Amino acid sequence: MSVVVHQVARPHGAPSPEQFAYLEIPTPVPAAGQALVENVYLSVDPYMREAMDSDGLGVPMEGRSIGRVVASAAPGLDVGDLVFHRQGWRSHALVTPAEVRVLPAVPGVPLTAYLGVLGGTGLSAYVGLTRIARVQPGETVFVSAAAGAVGGTVGQFARQLGADRVIGSTGSPAKAKHLVTNLGFDAAIDYSAGELSAQLAAAAPDGIDVYFDNVGGDHLAAAIDALRDHGRIAWCGAVAQYNALTPPAAPRNLFDIVGKQLRLEGFLVRDYRHLQGELEEFAVPRLRDGRIMTDETVVDGITNLVDAFLSMLHGGNTGKMIVRV
Repeated sequence: MSVVVHQVARPHGAPSPEQFAYLEIPTPVPAAGQALVENVYLSVDPYMREAMDSDGLGVPMEGRSIGRVVASAAPGLDVGDLVFHRQGWRSHALVTPAEVRVLPAVPGVPLTAYLGVLGGTGLSAYVGLTRIARVQPGETVFVSAAAGAVGGTVGQFARQLGADRVIGSTGSPAKAKHLVTNLGFDAAIDYSAGELSAQLAAAAPDGIDVYFDNVGGDHLAAAIDALRDHGRIAWCGAVAQYNALTPPAAPRNLFDIVGKQLRLEGFLVRDYRHLQGELEEFAVPRLRDGRIMTDETVVDGITNLVDAFLSMLHGGNTGKMIVRV
């Protein structure tokens, strides 16, 4: 038997456990051209909250996954191969060769990195910094949700790309300490400890050049205050408003984008998958020699998948939230 996790109802505001159902079904059998993958690791990510408003009900949610081929009727997929695919929220999946990537065994690189630093998380950080914000050596970078998967990776990548000062925002003293002590940030702001714009001004008295936005809302307004003329904003996410029942108001200082001649650009990482090889050329050597670390929270058991997802949405993770099936 295999386990699938279905979304069975739409959220109204924050998601809750009763909007999901765990089901046991017969383990599928591969037909010609298919392979059966037993999932090993499942990723849970903030974008899944938005998907809950539009994806189908009564089916497993889509998600990045790593699994091992346990039966195959597909040329090129052999029993024992470890593969990356996007059929998450289940213990077993039927896949075709076109739907998977066989993962290499790279000494010094943990398998989970292909869901984090070498996966969509890392690609989001890399694209935002190199293609959208185009960070330059010597610049000051500010990133929100910095103790999350993408934010922590942004901070580490920015340093490796030559940023002179890296500042992160997070929601607790413990996470702020983690950013500086473990991830190499120069300064960390606990946004729950006081007015955000004032804290950012204190951390970057000469202003910032780049803001990598994972939050929106008051963080975007604070960044606009702090940005120097001709600064850049790479907008990746807006977790502060995913559960909002009404559209949020625009930042109070939005027109300062004109006065400061700032550039704000949103992006979807799915349009940059062709840069996967470039990401790996950048990140793999740095993972192997310790200049970049994998920052993860791992939850055991597929029956804890929903709890892990909800915990991630409420900031219960540090770094990448992963479920070990």
